[in-house]
Amino acid sequence: MKRVAVITGLAALAAALPAQAPAQQAAPATAGAEDAMFREPYIDVDEWRDGPVRHRYVHGGFRGTEARFSFYFPEKARYRGRFFQHITPVPDSENLAQQMPAGEENKIGFAIDSGAYFVETNGGGRNMVGAPGKPNDFTISAYRANAAAARYSRVVAQKMYGGKRPYGYAFGGSGGGFRTVGAIENTQGVWDGVVPYVLGSPMAPPNMFTVRMRAMRILDAKFPQILDAVEPGGSGDPYAGLTPEEASVLREVTAMGFPAPSWFGYKTMGIHGFAALYGGMLMADAGYFTDFWTKPGYLGHDDPKSFEGARMQHKTTVATSITLGEAQRTGLNTSVVNGIRFGGVDTAFGALQGAEAERVVAYRLTNAPPAMFFLGGDLIVIDGEAKGKRLTVARIAGDVVILGVAEADVAAKIKAGDTVQVDNSNFLAAETYHWHQVPAPDAGYPMWDQFRGSDGKPRYPQRAFLLGPLFTAATTGKPFGQPPMTGKFSGKMILVESLWDREAMPWQADWYRQRVEAAGGGANFRVWMTDHALHGDDAGQEDPTRTVSYLGVLHQALRDLSLWVEKGVAPPASTSYRIVDGQVIVPATGKARHGIQPVANVTANGGIRADVAAGQTVNFAATVEVPAGTGKLVSAEWDFDGSGKFAVKSRIVPGDRVTIRTTYRFTKPGTYFPALRVASQRQGNRMTPYARIQNLGRVRVVVK
Repeated sequence: MKRVAVITGLAALAAALPAQAPAQQAAPATAGAEDAMFREPYIDVDEWRDGPVRHRYVHGGFRGTEARFSFYFPEKARYRGRFFQHITPVPDSENLAQQMPAGEENKIGFAIDSGAYFVETNGGGRNMVGAPGKPNDFTISAYRANAAAARYSRVVAQKMYGGKRPYGYAFGGSGGGFRTVGAIENTQGVWDGVVPYVLGSPMAPPNMFTVRMRAMRILDAKFPQILDAVEPGGSGDPYAGLTPEEASVLREVTAMGFPAPSWFGYKTMGIHGFAALYGGMLMADAGYFTDFWTKPGYLGHDDPKSFEGARMQHKTTVATSITLGEAQRTGLNTSVVNGIRFGGVDTAFGALQGAEAERVVAYRLTNAPPAMFFLGGDLIVIDGEAKGKRLTVARIAGDVVILGVAEADVAAKIKAGDTVQVDNSNFLAAETYHWHQVPAPDAGYPMWDQFRGSDGKPRYPQRAFLLGPLFTAATTGKPFGQPPMTGKFSGKMILVESLWDREAMPWQADWYRQRVEAAGGGANFRVWMTDHALHGDDAGQEDPTRTVSYLGVLHQALRDLSLWVEKGVAPPASTSYRIVDGQVIVPATGKARHGIQPVANVTANGGIRADVAAGQTVNFAATVEVPAGTGKLVSAEWDFDGSGKFAVKSRIVPGDRVTIRTTYRFTKPGTYFPALRVASQRQGNRMTPYARIQNLGRVRVVVK
């Protein structure tokens, strides 16, 4: 689930959405049978390869379509009658797994280590989603192309191995989580079980982004003190010292589900998927951006003073355009903006050639825009060949505006001397879009109750339709106008969610759980929450002293799902949790928490905070619990200096409850947050990179 795929695919999806609430479309007749569109498979590559582990690589597609697939078959001695299929957030390359490094991120190695062959596809092709001249049949990319590849993989597998029908399991995160849910809800007999992860709800786009954008702007200068309050040993009151407006904004975003400790990334997390969703908002609800500033009931009209010093409407002219090739030669960073890779090319990888090098990615302006907080905006073209067009501006660097998701042909038409306006009015308006998207009271979204009056009715004018379900229906492949996610499926499911997720707020896992329970499928469902985990499925972490990878949980979920389906071995219980004002709260001990993640409770000199003199010995102790029957602790490592290196290793005896003690001396004054990172593994295997389930424990040490 790499960010470039998320952004480019969402942009295509957003562009394809209708300009108004659409009429209902019919579901394809192929949902439970062979799909006539994919009746002619072919193979164009069939060879044995040695990396990361010996396997037979089969590549092909379906004639008359853009759908492509890759299969990775283990040697017969390692095959156990199953396959794992990864579903990407949006249609992407069918060769992504080949680009993964060896280790826990390598899906081919993991699948073969689990007795499975691995399947990946291009989701039918990127042009299946919103490309000019192509049918906007979202069912193709949502599940039909993936289902066709899964079916055909069984044909190839049985020719190779013999035996009975292989069991099949799909998994996907973020947008891939939506597509994974859509895959099993829309089909019969294709997949025996699925593992969606970091899953949103139909109301997630764009609301989970808009609410945080306002908080990022209003609270930018206050995040250090907010974080200090919620860190171990802090005051516990993040509202102390805030103005009434700031406190209101923090309460709003917290009640919408943003995990307070995850604000540590406020400088780097940017606007994430909103960069692509914005285009869809403009197409589907363009009137909102005018109404916001001109009509009663909208913040821009009712309280324009609240935007003083924040609204940019900078009129100037273009001095020169900057191509991607020029940006690379001059060192201008255009590939990574606010933590998201735009443009599709990383300028660190060699010299660019041809049309890609000539693509316009930025403009130098005659007069630099004023310095102010800027999360994004538009470059509105006032005259010249591209008059009336607008391009998204992702970042401003002095007198240079760097484009975000933009139409290359429009960007090429803007020339030196053209009058333009750098304008963030629409992005400011988007900050409260969720106020005007209040779902029905019985839809299962209590997070929106804060926008209702005492009579239960919305306090603000509502738009003609809810935009989030339109985005989601296009991703799950459900007919527009029907619920995008019903919770009704055949098979089994383990949902993996992250408690520190700032893109898919974790309460949304419970929203889907309720749908499953209502549909009568609770016995075939588990939800496992991963503490201290973010949204991305990367092994590396922005700050390893605060967060861990959830890949180990994902690995074990697939393995437990296989046992559940094939042997009837029920997986460990769902994580125990409760939801309070939008926040998912889990018990403090592994025994009470359930799920499969170990829990580490750490103390410094007997508490979560120790105040000591420089050079004084600090006594650290930790109790680590692995939920019953889920494995043994296999590693414990300390980071005392905040470097994220975890250089101090503790010797442990593998078990499900371990006490660890150590000491450390801090020689320099300051505030430190020592962290203990632990990992469990079902078989107690210390050496394998797979299914190592991590967690953290942290304390505060103030050295005077």
